Amino acid sequence: MKIIVCVLAVAVLLTLLNAGCAAVRAGYKTAPYKTVRHAGKFELRDYPALTVAETPMGNANGSFMRLFHFIGGENAAKQKIAMTTPVFMSGRGTNATMAFVMPDNSGANKIPKPTAPGVGLKNIGAGRFAVLRFSGGRSLKNETNAVARLTAWLAQEKISPMDEPVFAYFDPPWTPPFLRRNEVMLRVTQP
Repeated sequence: MKIIVCVLAVAVLLTLLNAGCAAVRAGYKTAPYKTVRHAGKFELRDYPALTVAETPMGNANGSFMRLFHFIGGENAAKQKIAMTTPVFMSGRGTNATMAFVMPDNSGANKIPKPTAPGVGLKNIGAGRFAVLRFSGGRSLKNETNAVARLTAWLAQEKISPMDEPVFAYFDPPWTPPFLRRNEVMLRVTQP
């Protein structure tokens, strides 16, 4: 009897946790896209041009907080900007960057200029991206695995990647790794 109660309690806890994570994720606008093709966990998506606030990453250098302060009002207009998902991360080592997507209704001309050193605005051109959704914590092993799976799928589909991978993270850090929504994205030639 105790085992059944424990199993039910764990099931209820996991259900509530999953619902809570989905509710938090649903509270933020997500970068818009159109799914062109869906194959299991793989997708081809068309993204419009996006404006992002970007900053270099390094060894615990506060990149997230620099971007968070920027959208919190530490900018030339002292204007708050809505948080969106995902947080984009790309590059490695000294070339690594983190970026917040600016809300689609803000327009490049309406986004206030950053005032903090190391924060800049960047436009990402519209294009088609191959995407693989995966879960787990952010780690080199998980990211390497996801890139390998996505590039293998692209090779099978005879689609050529054009750029380095970009990782998209959708959940706050307290989300359990097995419930996290992460994606790896590769810009591709239009098949």
